[in-house]
Amino acid sequence: MSEVTYTVTGMTCGRCADAVTQEVAALPGVQQVQVDLASGGVTVTSDAPLPSEDVWAAVTDAGYDLVTR
Repeated sequence: MSEVTYTVTGMTCGRCADAVTQEVAALPGVQQVQVDLASGGVTVTSDAPLPSEDVWAAVTDAGYDLVTR
């Protein structure tokens, strides 16, 4: 198992968190996605480490910016 926390900007509400969660959760191997709106933290638990480019693409597709890769 792998757990990584990313920082995402632009999320301001539950709908924002849901959009990011949906996109990231669709990546192969993702088991869980937890979003903390207050900090912008998105913690991803997956079977194996995910390519940062894939996480960046998912967050971007949701309409937000990934600060850390």
